[in-house]
Amino acid sequence: MKSFLKMALLSTALLMPAVAQAQEVVTWWDFLGGGDGVRMKALIEKFNAENAGKIEIQATTLEWGTPFYTKVQTSAAIGEGPDVMTYHLSRLPLGVSSGALSEITTDELTAAGLSGADFAESNWKAAQVDGKQYAVPFDIHSVVLYYNKDKLAAAGLIGDNGLPTGLDGVDNFKAALQKLKDGGSEYGISIHSAAGDSQWRIFYSLLGQQDGQFLDADGNFLSGDNLDKAVKATTVVADWVKDGLAPAATEYPASIALFTGGKAPLHINGVWEVPTMTDLSAKGELGFEWGAIALPTFFDHPATWADSHSFAIPNRVGNEVSPEKRAAVLQVIAWMNKNSLAWADAGHIPAYSPVRDSEEFKTKQPNATYSILADTAVFDPSSVLAGVASPVYDAAGNYLMPAVNGEIDPQSAMEQMRDDLQGQVE
Repeated sequence: MKSFLKMALLSTALLMPAVAQAQEVVTWWDFLGGGDGVRMKALIEKFNAENAGKIEIQATTLEWGTPFYTKVQTSAAIGEGPDVMTYHLSRLPLGVSSGALSEITTDELTAAGLSGADFAESNWKAAQVDGKQYAVPFDIHSVVLYYNKDKLAAAGLIGDNGLPTGLDGVDNFKAALQKLKDGGSEYGISIHSAAGDSQWRIFYSLLGQQDGQFLDADGNFLSGDNLDKAVKATTVVADWVKDGLAPAATEYPASIALFTGGKAPLHINGVWEVPTMTDLSAKGELGFEWGAIALPTFFDHPATWADSHSFAIPNRVGNEVSPEKRAAVLQVIAWMNKNSLAWADAGHIPAYSPVRDSEEFKTKQPNATYSILADTAVFDPSSVLAGVASPVYDAAGNYLMPAVNGEIDPQSAMEQMRDDLQGQVE
């Protein structure tokens, strides 16, 4: 009998450390493909290696855009889905409205070592709805101006600091485009003019530079003088196309090829194309020195459209993420932000200020040059109609894009865009 008791006690003792050290398995969903996907997988592998025996991320990558958000919403509604997921901040209002997202409390953030003071104010605010926190930003991604330094230098558009100069102001910028074209380029600038999403990003930047409100506090689209500001923003790009300084109805790959092929010395695109330029340059396939800066100030002050990849916790109906699991999730989110320097290799700006302000980040180019975007970012309107793959983006494709390409005059385009979106609210 004594022998049996000793064996039982020994077995219990052997099991206790395993129970005490039981790891939390965090189920993760993301929508990250291409270079973003490669970099995120590397971060997840690093996290799992550093936290072996404590927390393990089990990740699944789903299709970007509407399919991802539809799956999140339907899964949460029936108590299924992940413990944590990537989420565009621009889609947050719709996620909260549909009940798919769980609020993240200040106590939870504090316990994980996170605070709003560690993020740019506009970025942190974009992760809130009605003053409540529903996500934690991971990056800021925006549009930037890519440039061919060789051709700009030949046109006298490179300053003593080695960066483009003389591009601020609507008239100055257009004059620079004409100068570049007259210097032998097919176009002064390349833009993705065949889709509403790319045009929205430029348009919303120029609207923000005028302090224009696409959606006011009363829920009205382009009300009052905001319509006039929207027309001005649209006219800027439409004039480039009309005067042959930018290509009309050009698809995404072709818009990039015009720049990388040397046919357009300037190119507006997202920071996510930085790896493309970096890789081509490293292979000796670019043929010129390149760089990227924040969009010039066309109107009153700097402002650029921005969105953020963020982390959110689903509101799984009837199967809520447990307090222990939530604590593990917040540890994952904190670790990702504190190790986001590697994420900057994808062209993104780290949302976490201590990383963005670090000496290591300041050596990353061209990211460090355009990191001012963190302070001048204008995020999409806080609306269930706005954000990635949203009715606002659809409206941009139906009205803004044709206006840029000369198919509708800017005034009519903005009026129709306003009426369309307002009709979806009323």
